[in-house]
Amino acid sequence: MTAVDTAATAEPGAASPSPFPPIAQYAFLSDCHTGALIAPDGSVDWLCVPSFDSPSVFGSLLDREAGMFRFAPYAIAHPTAREYRPGTNVLETTWRTQAGWLLVTDALVIGPRGTPDVVTPHTRPPADNDAAHLLVRTALCLKGEVELELVCEPVFDYGRNPAVWVMDPAEPSTATAGDGSRELRIRTDLPLGVEGNRVRARRVLRAGDRAYCVLSWAEAEAVPPDGEQAHAMIESTTEYWRTWLAGARVPDHRWREPLQRSALVIKGLTYMPTGATVAALTTSLPETPGGERNWDYRFTWMRDTTFTLKALHWLNLEWEAEEFMQFVADVEPTEDGSLQIMYGIDGRRELPESTRDELSGYDGARPVRIGNAAWEQRQNDVYGAVLASILLHTRHSRRLPRRLWPIVVSQAECATKVWQQPDQGIWEARGEPQHYVSSKLMCWVALDRAAQLADIRGDTAQAASWRDTAEQIRADILAHGVSERGVLRQHYGTDALDASTLLAALFGFLPPDDQRLRDTVEAIADELSENGFVLRYRTDQTDDGMSGKEGTFLICSFWLVSALAVVGEMGRARDMMERLLNIASPLGLYAEEFDVDAGRHLGNFPQAFSHLALIEAAGRIILSELLQEL
Repeated sequence: MTAVDTAATAEPGAASPSPFPPIAQYAFLSDCHTGALIAPDGSVDWLCVPSFDSPSVFGSLLDREAGMFRFAPYAIAHPTAREYRPGTNVLETTWRTQAGWLLVTDALVIGPRGTPDVVTPHTRPPADNDAAHLLVRTALCLKGEVELELVCEPVFDYGRNPAVWVMDPAEPSTATAGDGSRELRIRTDLPLGVEGNRVRARRVLRAGDRAYCVLSWAEAEAVPPDGEQAHAMIESTTEYWRTWLAGARVPDHRWREPLQRSALVIKGLTYMPTGATVAALTTSLPETPGGERNWDYRFTWMRDTTFTLKALHWLNLEWEAEEFMQFVADVEPTEDGSLQIMYGIDGRRELPESTRDELSGYDGARPVRIGNAAWEQRQNDVYGAVLASILLHTRHSRRLPRRLWPIVVSQAECATKVWQQPDQGIWEARGEPQHYVSSKLMCWVALDRAAQLADIRGDTAQAASWRDTAEQIRADILAHGVSERGVLRQHYGTDALDASTLLAALFGFLPPDDQRLRDTVEAIADELSENGFVLRYRTDQTDDGMSGKEGTFLICSFWLVSALAVVGEMGRARDMMERLLNIASPLGLYAEEFDVDAGRHLGNFPQAFSHLALIEAAGRIILSELLQEL
């Protein structure tokens, strides 16, 4: 076992334990409308209702007094085992107490669609199954006896408004709480009592005894009336996830399980009503421990479109790919015809950023941000991401939808206008605009893919014009974006390295045998890595408008795997892939970053683009291995 592997299994900050669980210890639940994070002690520490980007009702992830919901053995905080039911986002936790054993099962319920959804209305065609807007938790005493505890203490609006509970006089095990804008309802077969702003219950279960509780933000009649129906809802949700995963094309390979888990994460981060995918479930989990690099990632970034479409099509998830592509087609462009770098999951353009200074932040990392000011930034990579995704989708669907051609034209025209201008770059730097190589590279992608789409459409004159502009961009990058030693720069004014230049390999900007591409990949592997994991850039060499060091970026590390595969370094690619798979969370999840010194995950969690990049990197290696067998 290497030093990094050893560190990855250690508890961070053991010298001064934190009341906040390590990010990687959280379990992720989803109903494709919202998601929850459950701590090892059985507490729901993060849940926003009714949708991913709604204010939290349980926010202990960002402040230990901002709301929680625990359903677990009394006075026992450390479970014996936690695992997903295979092929699902349904969590099972096994507890051992002094007197017995308990199994708790948690699910955000998905089941057969009934009446139209009035909680989170759809703009996409509703599927056969949909969210019930319920969190169901069941308990089964396996052996001996266990004292089960329920504590539900929501605090609405990111910890601002404590719940006021009202007991149902006709149902001693039902209570409601609200803040005027949102109402929660809890039902259980345990007798409830109100203690201040929380409801609480305790009961001793003996071998074979069951208990349940349901938290609902739907209409009253949606709540199951008894434990039998609650159990049936979990079984229905299990069936949904397994049926969905059976439709994915996952090869019979030693990496089958991480590919399946990544597929389940991507689906779980998809907002079913519109087809959008959130970048992550959370806001303000720190990229620097205790620092200020804390961002809200509960939105859809246009730059993720290509990686999303690649992964979905590679997994044969054509319905999800079509839904996501239609979301892109629906979003409103800016005044100059360009698409923003990011949108709300309902397609809204404005995502104003504010801070919640009353919250402590995860383990003291402040400020806590709601919204993301980057929506107003100029980032010239967006055009290439969108047009590459349209070309991917067109090739897979074997047709160019009529409603997408105007987007092709507008984004190609925008890329033509702006490629010579500086921007904030792919990493949304809050320093001065620069001539970032990756931004110009993605403008090249925009015109190159637009030309290919014009060829498909039969518009040869337009294809020739766009191809000519693409060649101008390529010549400019090779003239000004390559250092004297033949390595792609971060931007035209520096020789500093940037992992985003690995996109030159992923998008075919240079052929695999080009020495400049190989030297760039080698330089990033050797000089922009810590213990084998890749940084975005070195913060002491880059004006990103922020202070403090950050961890290695997992998407960049997976990009390096893909780039090594492109240039033919398959042995190194496989070795690095195995190292990355070894640092997955205990439940197979990835955050945004990995701190190699402390062996911990950093940043928002779970992170979609980490899992998207995993799928692409694994796919490249698996394809190479299959071709060798021919």
